[in-house]
Amino acid sequence: MSKSQYVLPIVDMALKNDAFRDELITGPESQLVLMTIQPGEEIGSEVHEDHDQILVFVEGVGTAILDDESFEIGVNDLVFVKAGVKHNFVNSGPTPLRLYTIYAPPEHSAGTRHETKAEADAAEGHH
Repeated sequence: MSKSQYVLPIVDMALKNDAFRDELITGPESQLVLMTIQPGEEIGSEVHEDHDQILVFVEGVGTAILDDESFEIGVNDLVFVKAGVKHNFVNSGPTPLRLYTIYAPPEHSAGTRHETKAEADAAEGHH
């Protein structure tokens, strides 16, 4: 196996990502996904009943809303969302909010890529 299957320049990859969601690696127990939230947009309020999610922010500023409590977030912040916690992330700044996130277990199908929030909502049956 090659180094690229194990070692990734994750911050550089996240900084270059323009897609709302881009799955990078899916294993049997976890998944790595890049995300970019455009100014004024949000991920959307959700609850993952059966898995944890870890988000690491590499560019921009925003608001994390966890069980109706708000926290300002920015570069170098990590947010650990435990299973069952209602959460949303809102870009409150003038530039894209870029991050990488780890789901355990995986949340999306391997190869999932949504260029925009609207495309992600349509694929997931949201209106």
